[in-house]
Amino acid sequence: MILVIDAGNTRVKWSLHHGGKWRNAGAVPTAKPARLATDWKKIAVPEKILVANVAGTPLRRRLESILSRWPVEPVWVESKRRECGVFNGYRNPAQLGADRWAALIGARALVAGPCLVVNAGTATTVDILRGDGRFAGGAILPGLDLMKRTLARNTAGLPLAEGRFSETPRDTTSAIETGCLLAQAGAIERMFAVLGPGAVCAISGGSAEPIAKRLRVPARVVDNLVFEGLVRIAAWPAS
Repeated sequence: MILVIDAGNTRVKWSLHHGGKWRNAGAVPTAKPARLATDWKKIAVPEKILVANVAGTPLRRRLESILSRWPVEPVWVESKRRECGVFNGYRNPAQLGADRWAALIGARALVAGPCLVVNAGTATTVDILRGDGRFAGGAILPGLDLMKRTLARNTAGLPLAEGRFSETPRDTTSAIETGCLLAQAGAIERMFAVLGPGAVCAISGGSAEPIAKRLRVPARVVDNLVFEGLVRIAAWPAS
């Protein structure tokens, strides 16, 4: 049994992989990681624990304390030059976030051929994965919810409220919803054009579904690309 953890800026997500299947999953706010101790009370000792942490050293220390309940040394995943059939094209490979690296590896395992790897969370990351497994670069933009919150916080008349997508928005909340969704979709489609014919977009994250509905490129929604990558890193021979 493998415990995988995706520690992001907003939530710490986890899941168990056993017998080739995902068995359990959960999430807690990043600001309240202590809740994980309760969630994990009845979990048997994992064979391996892998963590992709992009929320900084303080969270890592708190997770280390909680994970010490098991006699298993966690693997804190870091981006490498090459792993699991993916080549990291960053000038400094270590600068690439562990979550993006794991997502690229997950996408490589799930999609044959060129792929645009999108994680739509607090930030939206859009990464180009060539058909030969080479990560050629990517973009980062504010996530869907962050865009809407920024508008509400920095303007006097725009509310933070639930709107509806429309081809021709005729109220303010729908105009905000539509504008932010189209901004996300437009960035993804512009990046997708770099890959050429035969490519697919693999999109994951909390805002994946609404964004995917607005894309005009072949898209596949994946529950959690980071988890898919972490479990494959766990099986990869140690270098």
